[in-house]
Amino acid sequence: MAAIRRKVLVPLATLVVAGSVAVGSGASFTSTTASTTAVTSGSVTHANDVSNLTIANIKDDDVITGSVTITNTGTLPSTLTLAETGATNNFIGSDLKLKLTQGATELYNGTFGGLVDGAKLNLGALPVGGTATVVFTVTLNEATDNTNEGKAASASFQWVSTQEDGGPFSFVSSLPLVGN
Repeated sequence: MAAIRRKVLVPLATLVVAGSVAVGSGASFTSTTASTTAVTSGSVTHANDVSNLTIANIKDDDVITGSVTITNTGTLPSTLTLAETGATNNFIGSDLKLKLTQGATELYNGTFGGLVDGAKLNLGALPVGGTATVVFTVTLNEATDNTNEGKAASASFQWVSTQEDGGPFSFVSSLPLVGN
């Protein structure tokens, strides 16, 4: 009987040893990597090359021009608008004129201070690093008389850059235009 027990125990012991070797080796392949995600928002900013246009000692038949160039200094393309935000004009009637042009495009041509406050003039797309120049031409009627002597007028304008796809970013700057 001892021989039978040995015949049963030896194969059983062999199976137990083989099973523990198979469980102990546990051969499985793995790979691990890591990554980091960083996010920064873009910016909509611009710079005026002129912050104040002043015209002094205008007289009858004078045509005086000045220009403002806006440069997109942000990291996002934008669209640019210009709006008059307030004006006073003590000249008689429509004797003092203002014309705004952008290249060959006439944006406004009428009485100084005659733009509707807040009405936006679309100046178009302004890519990153791009510029837009608006020429301000002020004219005092050649037939004016002494009633316009010593008069003054002023207008303030606001430049607004808005993220090109209509997103939430915008930048605003202002320009006063003063004449007498």
